Amino acid sequence: MKKNEIIKRYGIDYTKITEDLLEYSDLKNLIPDKNTCIGIKPNLVCPTPADYGATTHTEVVEGIIKYLLGYDFKNIIITEGSWIGDKTSEAYEYCGYRTLCEKYNLEFVDTQKDTTHTENLAGLDLKICDVVKRIDFMINVPVLKGHCQTNITCALKNMKGLIPNSEKRHFHTMGLHKPIGHLSLGIKQDFIVVDHICGDLDFEEGGNPVKTDCIMVARDAVLLDSYVCKLLGYTLDDVPYIKYASKLGCGSTDLDNLLVNVLNEENAIIKSFKGSEEDPYEKALKAGEKLLEVSYAVNDYDSCSACYGNLVPALYRLKEEGKLNMLLNKLNEKGNGKIAIGQGHRGSTGHFGIGNCCRAFEHHVSGCPPKEEEIYNKLLKYIEN
Repeated sequence: MKKNEIIKRYGIDYTKITEDLLEYSDLKNLIPDKNTCIGIKPNLVCPTPADYGATTHTEVVEGIIKYLLGYDFKNIIITEGSWIGDKTSEAYEYCGYRTLCEKYNLEFVDTQKDTTHTENLAGLDLKICDVVKRIDFMINVPVLKGHCQTNITCALKNMKGLIPNSEKRHFHTMGLHKPIGHLSLGIKQDFIVVDHICGDLDFEEGGNPVKTDCIMVARDAVLLDSYVCKLLGYTLDDVPYIKYASKLGCGSTDLDNLLVNVLNEENAIIKSFKGSEEDPYEKALKAGEKLLEVSYAVNDYDSCSACYGNLVPALYRLKEEGKLNMLLNKLNEKGNGKIAIGQGHRGSTGHFGIGNCCRAFEHHVSGCPPKEEEIYNKLLKYIEN
Protein backbone atom coordinates (compact mmCIF):
# COMPACT_ATOMS: atom_id res chain seq x y z
CA MET A 1 0.00 0.00 0.00
CA LYS A 2 1.33 3.43 -0.97
CA LYS A 3 1.31 6.49 1.27
CA ASN A 4 -0.94 8.40 -1.11
CA GLU A 5 -3.72 5.79 -0.87
CA ILE A 6 -6.86 5.34 1.19
CA ILE A 7 -8.61 2.01 0.89
CA LYS A 8 -12.18 1.67 2.14
CA ARG A 9 -14.88 -0.94 2.31
CA TYR A 10 -18.52 -0.95 3.40
CA GLY A 11 -20.38 -3.69 5.25
CA ILE A 12 -21.51 -4.90 8.66
CA ASP A 13 -19.05 -7.72 9.48
CA TYR A 14 -16.55 -5.25 10.91
CA THR A 15 -13.99 -7.80 12.08
CA LYS A 16 -13.79 -9.56 8.72
CA ILE A 17 -13.77 -6.29 6.78
CA THR A 18 -10.83 -5.11 8.89
CA GLU A 19 -8.92 -8.34 8.34
CA ASP A 20 -9.60 -8.17 4.60
CA LEU A 21 -8.44 -4.56 4.36
CA LEU A 22 -5.20 -5.38 6.18
CA GLU A 23 -4.65 -8.34 3.88
CA TYR A 24 -5.30 -6.25 0.78
CA SER A 25 -2.98 -3.47 1.98
CA ASP A 26 -0.28 -6.03 2.85
CA LEU A 27 0.26 -4.65 6.34
CA LYS A 28 2.54 -7.55 7.34
CA ASN A 29 5.26 -6.32 5.00
CA LEU A 30 5.20 -2.83 6.50
CA ILE A 31 6.13 -4.18 9.95
CA PRO A 32 9.93 -4.60 10.38
CA ASP A 33 10.02 -8.07 11.99
CA LYS A 34 8.18 -10.50 14.27
CA ASN A 35 9.71 -9.00 17.42
CA THR A 36 8.43 -5.51 16.64
CA CYS A 37 6.39 -4.03 19.48
CA ILE A 38 3.09 -3.06 17.87
CA GLY A 39 0.90 -0.49 19.58
CA ILE A 40 -2.83 -0.31 18.88
CA LYS A 41 -4.40 3.04 19.80
CA PRO A 42 -8.23 3.08 19.77
CA ASN A 43 -10.45 6.00 20.78
CA LEU A 44 -11.91 5.48 24.25
CA VAL A 45 -12.67 9.12 24.96
CA CYS A 46 -15.44 8.24 27.41
CA PRO A 47 -17.35 5.16 28.66
CA THR A 48 -20.02 5.05 25.95
CA PRO A 49 -20.86 2.19 23.56
CA ALA A 50 -19.37 2.35 20.08
CA ASP A 51 -22.78 2.56 18.44
CA TYR A 52 -23.26 5.88 20.27
CA GLY A 53 -20.76 7.40 17.83
CA ALA A 54 -17.80 8.21 20.09
CA THR A 55 -15.59 5.17 20.69
CA THR A 56 -13.79 2.61 18.53
CA HIS A 57 -15.68 -0.61 17.87
CA THR A 58 -13.96 -3.60 19.49
CA GLU A 59 -14.75 -5.58 16.34
CA VAL A 60 -12.35 -3.39 14.36
CA VAL A 61 -9.56 -3.80 16.90
CA GLU A 62 -10.25 -7.54 17.05
CA GLY A 63 -9.83 -7.70 13.27
CA ILE A 64 -6.38 -6.09 13.65
CA ILE A 65 -5.42 -8.50 16.43
CA LYS A 66 -6.54 -11.58 14.50
CA TYR A 67 -4.62 -10.45 11.42
CA LEU A 68 -1.43 -9.80 13.39
CA LEU A 69 -1.58 -13.05 15.35
CA GLY A 70 -2.29 -14.91 12.12
CA TYR A 71 1.11 -13.77 10.86
CA ASP A 72 2.80 -14.52 14.19
CA PHE A 73 3.13 -10.91 15.40
CA LYS A 74 2.66 -11.42 19.14
CA ASN A 75 4.27 -8.38 20.76
CA ILE A 76 1.09 -6.27 20.87
CA ILE A 77 0.05 -3.49 23.28
CA ILE A 78 -3.31 -1.71 23.35
CA THR A 79 -3.07 1.76 24.88
CA GLU A 80 -5.32 4.75 25.43
CA GLY A 81 -6.27 7.52 27.85
CA SER A 82 -9.78 8.96 28.12
CA TRP A 83 -10.45 12.68 28.17
CA ILE A 84 -10.38 14.79 31.31
CA GLY A 85 -13.37 14.00 33.51
CA ASP A 86 -13.67 10.31 32.64
CA LYS A 87 -11.54 7.37 33.73
CA THR A 88 -9.91 5.19 31.10
CA SER A 89 -10.53 2.19 33.35
CA GLU A 90 -14.29 2.72 33.05
CA ALA A 91 -14.18 3.04 29.26
CA TYR A 92 -11.88 -0.02 29.10
CA GLU A 93 -14.49 -2.02 30.98
CA TYR A 94 -17.69 -0.57 29.54
CA CYS A 95 -16.61 -0.52 25.89
CA GLY A 96 -15.55 -4.18 25.92
CA TYR A 97 -11.79 -3.79 25.87
CA ARG A 98 -11.21 -5.74 29.07
CA THR A 99 -12.99 -8.72 27.53
CA LEU A 100 -11.01 -8.28 24.30
CA CYS A 101 -7.63 -8.08 26.06
CA GLU A 102 -8.40 -11.11 28.23
CA LYS A 103 -9.57 -13.09 25.18
CA TYR A 104 -6.23 -12.59 23.41
CA ASN A 105 -4.05 -12.19 26.53
CA LEU A 106 -2.92 -8.68 25.56
CA GLU A 107 -1.53 -5.90 27.72
CA PHE A 108 -3.56 -2.69 28.05
CA VAL A 109 -1.72 0.47 29.11
CA ASP A 110 -3.88 3.18 30.65
CA THR A 111 -2.03 6.40 29.84
CA GLN A 112 -3.83 8.25 32.64
CA LYS A 113 -1.69 6.12 34.96
CA ASP A 114 1.52 6.04 32.88
CA THR A 115 4.73 7.91 33.58
CA THR A 116 5.77 10.64 31.14
CA HIS A 117 8.73 12.29 29.47
CA THR A 118 9.15 15.68 27.81
CA GLU A 119 10.19 16.11 24.21
CA ASN A 120 11.11 19.26 22.34
CA LEU A 121 9.13 19.07 19.12
CA ALA A 122 10.16 21.80 16.69
CA GLY A 123 10.58 24.27 19.54
CA LEU A 124 7.56 23.20 21.57
CA ASP A 125 8.08 21.18 24.78
CA LEU A 126 5.33 18.58 25.17
CA LYS A 127 4.81 15.79 27.71
CA ILE A 128 4.24 12.35 26.20
CA CYS A 129 3.38 9.10 27.97
CA ASP A 130 6.24 6.65 28.27
CA VAL A 131 4.35 3.80 26.61
CA VAL A 132 5.12 5.53 23.30
CA LYS A 133 8.83 4.73 23.82
CA ARG A 134 7.99 1.03 23.98
CA ILE A 135 6.12 1.00 20.67
CA ASP A 136 8.03 0.40 17.44
CA PHE A 137 5.03 0.34 15.08
CA MET A 138 1.93 2.39 15.85
CA ILE A 139 -1.47 1.39 14.50
CA ASN A 140 -3.92 4.21 15.12
CA VAL A 141 -7.62 3.26 15.22
CA PRO A 142 -9.54 6.54 15.44
CA VAL A 143 -13.25 7.19 15.02
CA LEU A 144 -14.11 9.57 12.19
CA LYS A 145 -16.32 12.15 13.87
CA GLY A 146 -16.95 15.81 14.51
CA HIS A 147 -15.55 17.90 17.34
CA CYS A 148 -17.06 20.92 19.06
CA GLN A 149 -13.78 22.87 19.03
CA THR A 150 -11.65 21.56 16.17
CA ASN A 151 -14.54 20.66 13.80
CA ILE A 152 -13.16 17.20 13.02
CA THR A 153 -11.24 14.55 14.88
CA CYS A 154 -9.67 11.53 13.25
CA ALA A 155 -6.05 10.39 12.93
CA LEU A 156 -3.96 13.34 14.17
CA LYS A 157 -6.08 14.40 17.12
CA ASN A 158 -6.49 10.81 18.34
CA MET A 159 -2.87 10.92 19.51
CA LYS A 160 -3.96 13.22 22.37
CA GLY A 161 -4.88 10.02 24.20
CA LEU A 162 -1.14 9.37 24.60
CA ILE A 163 -0.40 12.49 26.65
CA PRO A 164 -1.16 12.99 30.37
CA ASN A 165 -4.20 14.94 31.58
CA SER A 166 -2.01 17.86 32.64
CA GLU A 167 -0.74 18.20 29.08
CA LYS A 168 -4.28 17.93 27.68
CA ARG A 169 -5.20 20.99 29.77
CA HIS A 170 -2.05 22.70 28.54
CA PHE A 171 -3.04 21.98 24.92
CA HIS A 172 -6.24 23.95 25.40
CA THR A 173 -4.40 26.98 26.77
CA MET A 174 -2.26 26.89 23.60
CA GLY A 175 -5.32 26.77 21.37
CA LEU A 176 -5.28 23.03 20.54
CA HIS A 177 -4.26 23.27 16.88
CA LYS A 178 -0.58 24.15 17.21
CA PRO A 179 0.25 21.51 19.86
CA ILE A 180 -1.72 18.82 18.00
CA GLY A 181 0.33 19.61 14.91
CA HIS A 182 3.59 19.44 16.86
CA LEU A 183 2.54 16.22 18.59
CA SER A 184 2.56 14.52 15.20
CA LEU A 185 6.36 14.87 15.30
CA GLY A 186 6.58 13.12 18.67
CA ILE A 187 4.24 10.21 17.96
CA LYS A 188 4.70 8.64 14.54
CA GLN A 189 1.70 6.85 13.08
CA ASP A 190 2.76 3.91 10.91
CA PHE A 191 -0.71 2.71 9.88
CA ILE A 192 -4.25 3.97 10.41
CA VAL A 193 -7.46 1.93 10.52
CA VAL A 194 -10.41 4.32 10.62
CA ASP A 195 -13.65 3.37 12.36
CA HIS A 196 -16.03 5.19 10.04
CA ILE A 197 -18.97 3.01 11.07
CA CYS A 198 -21.27 5.46 12.86
CA GLY A 199 -19.33 8.47 14.17
CA ASP A 200 -21.17 11.48 15.57
CA LEU A 201 -20.51 14.32 13.13
CA ASP A 202 -21.09 17.05 15.71
CA PHE A 203 -19.87 15.93 19.14
CA GLU A 204 -16.74 14.06 20.19
CA GLU A 205 -18.56 12.20 22.99
CA GLY A 206 -21.27 10.87 20.66
CA GLY A 207 -25.02 10.84 20.93
CA ASN A 208 -25.98 11.54 17.32
CA PRO A 209 -24.38 8.69 15.33
CA VAL A 210 -24.44 8.80 11.53
CA LYS A 211 -24.31 5.26 10.23
CA THR A 212 -22.10 4.61 7.21
CA ASP A 213 -20.78 1.08 7.96
CA CYS A 214 -17.38 1.93 6.50
CA ILE A 215 -13.83 1.10 7.52
CA MET A 216 -10.80 2.78 5.92
CA VAL A 217 -7.05 2.19 6.02
CA ALA A 218 -4.28 4.69 5.29
CA ARG A 219 -0.60 5.36 5.92
CA ASP A 220 -0.45 9.17 5.89
CA ALA A 221 -2.34 10.68 8.85
CA VAL A 222 -2.17 14.22 7.43
CA LEU A 223 -3.51 13.17 4.03
CA LEU A 224 -6.22 11.11 5.69
CA ASP A 225 -7.38 14.01 7.87
CA SER A 226 -7.33 16.29 4.82
CA TYR A 227 -9.69 13.86 3.12
CA VAL A 228 -11.91 13.73 6.22
CA CYS A 229 -12.15 17.54 6.13
CA LYS A 230 -13.45 17.43 2.58
CA LEU A 231 -15.78 14.54 3.41
CA LEU A 232 -17.42 16.53 6.22
CA GLY A 233 -17.61 19.80 4.31
CA TYR A 234 -14.66 21.64 5.87
CA THR A 235 -11.58 23.27 4.36
CA LEU A 236 -8.06 22.95 5.73
CA ASP A 237 -8.42 26.48 7.08
CA ASP A 238 -11.24 25.17 9.29
CA VAL A 239 -8.88 22.64 10.90
CA PRO A 240 -5.50 24.40 11.28
CA TYR A 241 -3.70 21.52 13.02
CA ILE A 242 -3.61 19.63 9.71
CA LYS A 243 -1.61 22.42 8.08
CA TYR A 244 0.67 22.64 11.14
CA ALA A 245 1.46 18.93 10.85
CA SER A 246 2.06 19.19 7.11
CA LYS A 247 4.43 22.15 7.48
CA LEU A 248 6.41 20.13 10.04
CA GLY A 249 6.89 17.42 7.43
CA CYS A 250 4.52 14.86 8.94
CA GLY A 251 2.46 14.26 5.80
CA SER A 252 0.80 15.69 2.72
CA THR A 253 -2.39 17.72 2.22
CA ASP A 254 -2.40 17.17 -1.56
CA LEU A 255 -5.81 15.62 -2.25
CA ASP A 256 -5.14 15.69 -6.01
CA ASN A 257 -2.40 13.16 -5.35
CA LEU A 258 -4.61 10.99 -3.12
CA LEU A 259 -6.14 7.86 -4.63
CA VAL A 260 -9.21 6.46 -2.89
CA ASN A 261 -10.00 2.83 -3.67
CA VAL A 262 -13.35 1.30 -2.70
CA LEU A 263 -13.47 -2.49 -2.39
CA ASN A 264 -16.37 -4.92 -2.68
CA GLU A 265 -16.98 -8.09 -0.65
CA GLU A 266 -14.48 -10.00 -2.79
CA ASN A 267 -11.84 -7.32 -2.09
CA ALA A 268 -11.88 -6.18 -5.70
CA ILE A 269 -11.79 -2.47 -6.53
CA ILE A 270 -15.23 -1.25 -7.58
CA LYS A 271 -14.41 2.46 -7.62
CA SER A 272 -11.26 4.61 -7.68
CA PHE A 273 -11.16 8.39 -7.54
CA LYS A 274 -8.96 11.27 -6.47
CA GLY A 275 -9.42 12.58 -2.96
CA SER A 276 -10.16 16.04 -4.34
CA GLU A 277 -13.24 14.68 -6.15
CA GLU A 278 -16.66 14.14 -4.65
CA ASP A 279 -16.99 10.81 -2.87
CA PRO A 280 -19.86 9.03 -4.66
CA TYR A 281 -20.69 6.97 -1.58
CA GLU A 282 -20.92 9.67 1.08
CA LYS A 283 -22.51 12.79 -0.38
CA ALA A 284 -25.02 13.02 2.48
CA LEU A 285 -22.42 13.62 5.19
CA LYS A 286 -22.61 17.08 6.72
CA ALA A 287 -21.10 18.09 10.02
CA GLY A 288 -21.26 20.92 12.50
CA GLU A 289 -24.89 22.00 12.14
CA LYS A 290 -25.89 21.40 15.76
CA LEU A 291 -22.79 23.19 17.02
CA LEU A 292 -23.40 26.27 14.87
CA GLU A 293 -26.97 26.52 16.11
CA VAL A 294 -25.92 27.07 19.74
CA SER A 295 -22.25 28.11 19.85
CA TYR A 296 -23.15 31.81 19.58
CA ALA A 297 -24.41 31.57 23.17
CA VAL A 298 -20.98 30.63 24.56
CA ASN A 299 -18.05 32.76 25.72
CA ASP A 300 -15.27 30.19 25.35
CA TYR A 301 -11.82 31.05 26.70
CA ASP A 302 -9.42 28.06 26.56
CA SER A 303 -11.99 25.45 27.58
CA CYS A 304 -11.21 21.73 27.68
CA SER A 305 -13.00 19.53 25.15
CA ALA A 306 -14.87 17.53 27.79
CA CYS A 307 -16.32 20.64 29.42
CA TYR A 308 -17.28 22.34 26.16
CA GLY A 309 -18.47 19.05 24.74
CA ASN A 310 -20.94 18.64 27.60
CA LEU A 311 -22.21 22.22 27.41
CA VAL A 312 -23.13 22.23 23.72
CA PRO A 313 -25.48 19.21 23.81
CA ALA A 314 -27.18 20.66 26.89
CA LEU A 315 -27.77 23.92 25.02
CA TYR A 316 -29.00 22.02 21.99
CA ARG A 317 -31.54 20.18 24.16
CA LEU A 318 -32.85 23.54 25.37
CA LYS A 319 -33.06 24.74 21.77
CA GLU A 320 -35.10 21.70 20.75
CA GLU A 321 -37.45 22.38 23.67
CA GLY A 322 -37.87 26.03 22.64
CA LYS A 323 -36.12 27.30 25.77
CA LEU A 324 -32.76 28.52 24.49
CA ASN A 325 -34.04 31.98 23.62
CA MET A 326 -35.60 32.20 27.08
CA LEU A 327 -32.17 31.47 28.54
CA LEU A 328 -30.44 34.05 26.35
CA ASN A 329 -33.02 36.71 27.14
CA LYS A 330 -32.49 36.19 30.84
CA LEU A 331 -28.71 36.26 30.43
CA ASN A 332 -28.99 39.50 28.45
CA GLU A 333 -30.90 41.08 31.30
CA LYS A 334 -28.13 40.20 33.76
CA GLY A 335 -24.95 40.41 31.72
CA ASN A 336 -23.51 40.01 28.23
CA GLY A 337 -25.93 37.29 27.14
CA LYS A 338 -23.35 34.50 27.01
CA ILE A 339 -22.35 31.55 29.15
CA ALA A 340 -18.69 31.60 30.18
CA ILE A 341 -16.51 28.49 29.98
CA GLY A 342 -12.80 27.75 30.02
CA GLN A 343 -9.53 28.03 31.92
CA GLY A 344 -9.14 31.63 30.83
CA HIS A 345 -11.98 32.65 33.17
CA ARG A 346 -10.18 31.44 36.30
CA GLY A 347 -10.19 34.15 38.94
CA SER A 348 -12.69 36.24 36.98
CA THR A 349 -16.25 37.07 37.98
CA GLY A 350 -19.39 37.14 35.91
CA HIS A 351 -22.98 36.07 35.78
CA PHE A 352 -23.11 32.43 34.58
CA GLY A 353 -20.20 30.05 34.06
CA ILE A 354 -19.57 26.37 33.46
CA GLY A 355 -17.09 24.26 35.41
CA ASN A 356 -14.75 24.86 38.33
CA CYS A 357 -12.82 27.48 36.35
CA CYS A 358 -15.89 29.72 36.71
CA ARG A 359 -16.48 29.04 40.39
CA ALA A 360 -16.32 32.77 41.21
CA PHE A 361 -19.30 33.54 38.95
CA GLU A 362 -22.69 34.43 40.45
CA HIS A 363 -24.16 31.26 38.94
CA HIS A 364 -22.00 28.32 37.95
CA VAL A 365 -22.19 24.59 37.37
CA SER A 366 -19.43 22.92 39.38
CA GLY A 367 -17.32 20.04 38.15
CA CYS A 368 -14.18 19.38 36.10
CA PRO A 369 -15.96 18.79 33.85
CA PRO A 370 -19.62 18.90 34.89
CA LYS A 371 -21.81 16.32 33.17
CA GLU A 372 -24.22 17.25 30.40
CA GLU A 373 -27.24 16.38 32.56
CA GLU A 374 -25.97 18.57 35.41
CA ILE A 375 -25.48 21.51 33.04
CA TYR A 376 -28.89 21.02 31.46
CA ASN A 377 -30.68 20.81 34.81
CA LYS A 378 -28.89 23.89 36.21
CA LEU A 379 -29.71 25.94 33.10
CA LEU A 380 -33.30 24.76 33.14
CA LYS A 381 -33.65 25.69 36.81
CA TYR A 382 -32.10 29.10 36.06
CA ILE A 383 -34.65 29.70 33.27
CA GLU A 384 -37.62 28.61 35.36
CA ASN A 385 -36.60 30.68 38.38
